[in-house]
Amino acid sequence: MSRIGKKTVPVPNGVQVTISGQDVSVKGPKGQLSWTLPEEIEVRQEGAELTIAKKVDTTRAQAMWGLSRTLVNNMVVGVTEGYERTLELVGVGYRAAMKGQALSMQLGFSHDVDIPPPEGVTFATPKQTEIKISGIDKQLVGEVAARIRRIRPPEPYKGKGVRYAGEKVRRKEGKKK
Repeated sequence: MSRIGKKTVPVPNGVQVTISGQDVSVKGPKGQLSWTLPEEIEVRQEGAELTIAKKVDTTRAQAMWGLSRTLVNNMVVGVTEGYERTLELVGVGYRAAMKGQALSMQLGFSHDVDIPPPEGVTFATPKQTEIKISGIDKQLVGEVAARIRRIRPPEPYKGKGVRYAGEKVRRKEGKKK
């Protein structure tokens, strides 16, 4: 039994949920998100709560039950509070700056790396060595952060590279004389 799927999704004030067949649309103060539920899952709105349930009792329905509840909850949280990931640049000369809406980074290459923000994502650089990625879609914010990290992942000898805030990098011992 899914313990996550059993929980209801609370809908705060100011958030409007529209259910039409398998499509769930959530509109809040920060924007609007929608998602299509799998065929095995149904959603019902009961007052200020959403209940996710299985239509059939199959292995796939069991797997999709908890996933669907989590994705609907992420949509509700996204349109009310939003999501943010922070990246740190570690290394001599590694820095980030904004060029209009785009993010420009110097990461030790012979050229600057410019990244335009996808629709629904914003970049901010409070410090030269810190990048904040924010948006209402949790999956998109995490994907953009992972793509930026993939440009120059932290290396194990000196720890230089792009890392998530608070990420621990396992360090290796260098050559011995």
